[in-house]
Amino acid sequence: MLKRISPLPGPLPESAVCVPIGRAGFPAPFPHGLEYSPPCRGTWNIVHTGMLIPEAHQIFICAAGCLRGVVLTAAEMGLMERFSSIELRESDLTSRDNEQLILAGVADILAHLPEKPRAVLLFPACVHHFLGCNLRYVYRELRRRHPGIDFAECFMDPIRQTRHLTPEERLRRAIGRLLPELPKKKQASFFGNNLRAPAEHDATRLLRENGWAVRDMADCASYDEFRELGASSLQLYTNPFSLPAVRDLRERLQQDYFYLPQVWDEDAIERLLMQLAERLGAKAPDCTEARQRAEQALGEAQDLIGQTPIAIDLTFTFRPLSLACLLLRHGFHVTKIYADAISPEEEADFRDLQEHHDDIELWPTKAPLLRELSRPVHAEGAPACLSLGQKAAFFQNTPHFVNMVEGGGRWGFSAIEALAHDMIAAYRTPKDIEANVRRKGLGGPSLL
Repeated sequence: MLKRISPLPGPLPESAVCVPIGRAGFPAPFPHGLEYSPPCRGTWNIVHTGMLIPEAHQIFICAAGCLRGVVLTAAEMGLMERFSSIELRESDLTSRDNEQLILAGVADILAHLPEKPRAVLLFPACVHHFLGCNLRYVYRELRRRHPGIDFAECFMDPIRQTRHLTPEERLRRAIGRLLPELPKKKQASFFGNNLRAPAEHDATRLLRENGWAVRDMADCASYDEFRELGASSLQLYTNPFSLPAVRDLRERLQQDYFYLPQVWDEDAIERLLMQLAERLGAKAPDCTEARQRAEQALGEAQDLIGQTPIAIDLTFTFRPLSLACLLLRHGFHVTKIYADAISPEEEADFRDLQEHHDDIELWPTKAPLLRELSRPVHAEGAPACLSLGQKAAFFQNTPHFVNMVEGGGRWGFSAIEALAHDMIAAYRTPKDIEANVRRKGLGGPSLL
């Protein structure tokens, strides 16, 4: 039975789409249904993450419609030489041995590459579940027929992500299984994050001050350098999708792991640094100076920005509600948060906002009605809105925005200080919104 998804004639009220956070449900404030994809492509996908592995080649096996997005990602990155596909057609589903199709397709791709890759990230798709494809046999045969190549067992199967691992989680676990078991060193690695941790990263500084070598999956220049992550005694991660991978590494390689959630609360940051120091057997760090710098930077930003409305979206940081709480505590005027769902990790921040700032508007980013909603028109001069994130910038139609995804790889007091400087720059200098919102993986220096 057909169901109308477009609104009835007449202007669409904003209340038909958004909800005051005081009345929002947790953790799903909006009904799940047909989804709209706004033209904001700054977020990462599994192709971007796979490209972080040097000297690796990706092969996707699926229908042409599914291939469109991943092919465009590889093309936009200028890395089509590291990307191949095996296109499935209807006849392949009804009259082909798909195990042999994969084996023959991979062999043909490898034979035509100018150099043999060190690793192949192979991505079957949802349809291989429906076909009952024997992928264990496929991978066993690939490893037997192509010695010297490491095969990562990836998947592009979003149909199962509500009951099983998401493609992002599965990919990171598959990448982790490429690491060999090596003698352990006094070395820590950032694993599973898309963006490189900057030199001023608070955890990096703590580790190096205590004699630890620090490596980063997002900063490896060769496959051998990537394999050296297997010698780490400790894996650090900020991206929540990395949890299955680091758990697997602990079981397989006996590597400890430590979670650095992308919190924006000063006390929580200090507690995490204390816990990390305890894990390292190191002296507790003195955070006084770092806190003061962050506070000073926020004060300077607030003096300039004042009560300008601020909109935040879920692609800007893994903890948008934590960020909203930080800004509100320092006198900023947060009016809108774009988030289709609330992470269970942010329940305390959600309840705090409900209690003290119940009029903040919570907006979805995927609701089909957003197609019909008029985007604001802003006059020249002082910004009418400052947005943190591409989706918020697009929906608010403001050229004054901080163009960052996944926190930019930053963490801790240094992240707060850098954010304040970015907000000042965004307030003073407009950006070309159309030129920016269409770029994928924005912020990845290894990509664009």
